[in-house]
Amino acid sequence: MHALHWKTMVLVVALALLQPMLFIKVESFPALSDKITVLPGQPHVSFQQYSGYVTIDVKKKRSLFYYFVEAEMDPASKPLVLWLNGGPGCSSLGVGAFSENGPFRPSGKVLVRNEHSWNKEANMLYLETPVGVGFSFSNQTSFETVDDKITGMSHHFEQLLIDTRDNLLFLLHWFDKFPQYKQKELFITGESYAGHYIPQLAELMIQFNKKKMLFNLKGIALGNPVLEFETDFNSRAEYFWSHGLISDATYKFFTSACNYSRYVSEYYRESVSPICSMVMSQVGKETSRFVDKYDVTLDVCTSSVFSQSKIISPQQVTQSVDVCIEDETVNYLNRKDVQKALHARLVGVNKWTVCSSILDYDVLNVEIPTINVVGSIVKAGIPVLVYSGDQDSVIPLTGSRKLVHGLAEELGLNTTAAYRVWFEGKQVGGWTQVYGNILSFATIRGASHEAPFSQPERSLVLFKSFLQGTPLPEVF
Repeated sequence: MHALHWKTMVLVVALALLQPMLFIKVESFPALSDKITVLPGQPHVSFQQYSGYVTIDVKKKRSLFYYFVEAEMDPASKPLVLWLNGGPGCSSLGVGAFSENGPFRPSGKVLVRNEHSWNKEANMLYLETPVGVGFSFSNQTSFETVDDKITGMSHHFEQLLIDTRDNLLFLLHWFDKFPQYKQKELFITGESYAGHYIPQLAELMIQFNKKKMLFNLKGIALGNPVLEFETDFNSRAEYFWSHGLISDATYKFFTSACNYSRYVSEYYRESVSPICSMVMSQVGKETSRFVDKYDVTLDVCTSSVFSQSKIISPQQVTQSVDVCIEDETVNYLNRKDVQKALHARLVGVNKWTVCSSILDYDVLNVEIPTINVVGSIVKAGIPVLVYSGDQDSVIPLTGSRKLVHGLAEELGLNTTAAYRVWFEGKQVGGWTQVYGNILSFATIRGASHEAPFSQPERSLVLFKSFLQGTPLPEVF
């Protein structure tokens, strides 16, 4: 399907679906009932925390779970930031909040402070989405279908509409709980497959704002995002080769006989050709199962923080090795006392998991480009930052940089800040380039697919610059 036609259809149908729902009375509770007194094992902090459910459909008992931490200092003066993890189907609570940029990280039976938490700069809202992820639930065992107006639409377009609509409804009803944040500056950030979730949600907000200003959207930031399937996935071969993970001969094999996007397409359609199987076997043999593809320099625990990446990257022929003895985030969030403190409950599942195995999600959605949606957001005057941890071979920086540069050319945006280094402390934090003072690309030096996990200091500097709309530090 042509990308522009798809985008227009999604907007028209999503708007039609949402209009009547905006005026449906949804069961809500005062935010006070969602206030967290204290999390088990938590050190003393001065900021407030909230968590609980926002019901987006009373009749079908569809509820999304959130975790909200106010800014450390003077939350009234700080913006609101919505964080979404990818997958599809991975938890923003377990990955984003408790492994990456939230205020705490589990360590044994206690929580330790993350000294580079993003709530130093903003009020952080983590959403477990879609329904079925983490503590979010529905009384249905399978996803709904949308009404007869779009009966001819394929399943993955239906699901895209439902997820985008749910996320927008969540925010509207979350604002009912927290009206003091309704007019605040709003930024949406996330990583990986959120390269699909975030642009779609942002574009829907922009369309609603044309009728009535409901969202004070000020920018979106996408970390190592899936934006255009072939470009993103096929940049992996050059990354492997340039970092010494594969030989010259295998690089040639990997780019001519069967590239990575072809292999993934065949894999998801359960029709892997002999030539692709042979190529991937050779690539897997050389890259080694003892190198983490989401951080090619990592030689420590592969924990929950990497689970979201594995969803968008099919297992290679060789089996993976998990050098973790236990996953502390999973253990912590499955404790009954922790779930009670979070006002969370398990519905339809026996255990909280990092990434949902019950989602009826069409994996072929990954082939739908969203770079064009990013373009429409820029044209609407909303700043966009695409950033890349430069040690990630799954969605490598080279593909993301190429896509951003191509989009800038397509939109007629001139370079307003030439490609240069930026600093964190007395070290190079990465590289950056800005187009038209509205579209930016940046790398985070030494960072993995989950940049705030592997390079927290540098990620926080990038985040602060993004929120303030200021250039990344040029000197140390």
